[in-house]
Amino acid sequence: MEFSDVQAYMRAQRIDGWLLYDFRGNNPVLAQLLPGQRWTTRRALLFIPAQGEAVLAVHSIDARQFASVAVASHVYLTWQDLIAWLAEITAGGSRIAMEYAPGGVLPAVSIADAGTVELVRALGAEVVSSANLIQVCAAQWSPAAQAAHARASQQVGAVKDGAFRFIAERLAAGQAVNEYEVQQHMREHFAAAGLEWPDGPIVAVNAHSSDPHYEPTAESAAPIRAGDWVLIDLWARVPGDENIFSDITWVGHVGTSVPKRGAEVFAVVRAARDAVVQCAKAAWSAKERVQGWQLDETARTVISDAGFGQYIRHRTGHSLSPGPKVHGLGMNLDNLETHDTREMLPGIGYTIEPGVYLPEFGVRLEINVFVDPQQGPTITSVVQDEVVLITRGR
Repeated sequence: MEFSDVQAYMRAQRIDGWLLYDFRGNNPVLAQLLPGQRWTTRRALLFIPAQGEAVLAVHSIDARQFASVAVASHVYLTWQDLIAWLAEITAGGSRIAMEYAPGGVLPAVSIADAGTVELVRALGAEVVSSANLIQVCAAQWSPAAQAAHARASQQVGAVKDGAFRFIAERLAAGQAVNEYEVQQHMREHFAAAGLEWPDGPIVAVNAHSSDPHYEPTAESAAPIRAGDWVLIDLWARVPGDENIFSDITWVGHVGTSVPKRGAEVFAVVRAARDAVVQCAKAAWSAKERVQGWQLDETARTVISDAGFGQYIRHRTGHSLSPGPKVHGLGMNLDNLETHDTREMLPGIGYTIEPGVYLPEFGVRLEINVFVDPQQGPTITSVVQDEVVLITRGR
């Protein structure tokens, strides 16, 4: 396995090694660094030193499950064997990174249990968070993943256009249409495009669009009629866990003009989204470090200053990274649900999706960003700048 990038980052941050702890498959970072289908029953620990070769400590019963992994192994039998190995790698008061977040401020990183962290400290090591190491090692986009994401973004955008057009055509023909039927129409087109998606998409009308995680069913779907507000949130990718989801949200109105209240809220959410883009780009240009919580604050300040702060229901964005989940392993734009101190590092991706959720309708505008190592934060998805008017002419 090749860990040179993260080892260079560790040396720059004065970290002596990274200890990844896993018990019965609970560490998704280890699973991504050492890919493969396996079912473990005992503790497994991967130690990546700042210099030198990585070593995997694995129990003798589970060792065969890692036989194809190109990492040196330390096979242990007893707990005394394991502690002796830990004492050896932490000798000399080493500074060791683990999946740990001080104060539990980053639940996505808080994977190692408190007892294991206490054990490593008792052996003389200083334990620090691996939050940014995860970004360097597991959240970066490869050139192939960038290309696959570009393809997915184009196709997801087309499916979104087709969904709004489908609504318009059904209504123009005098036919009924509901949220679930639009969702199924989108799924059919995802499949036709060769994309994969774990769930969704969301098609939400009027008050349903005020629930960020609403999903229609055949039994609960609301009809879509003239005068309705429609939110569509969709995500899909080119198949393969090395690839990145394209994840976007757009809103529309069934009619020939946007209602005043809808236009007002849309403008505020659009301004919040664009403020985050500008903040990220300005920090990159000035070679300043910017963290996830700061980008979240940028968006929420715009919304609060406009008088809609009480209608915020979630953070501003989530990581987009390789792996099985839409919400990735890297930096989130969050100072609401958590205090995300991870930095916007080159090679990572994330969504920007501020939202305002009034009781009668909600607006969320979601785009995707890749931090290009040369050009900095770059929008990779389609961008909505006007409310979609769902009319006969679409």
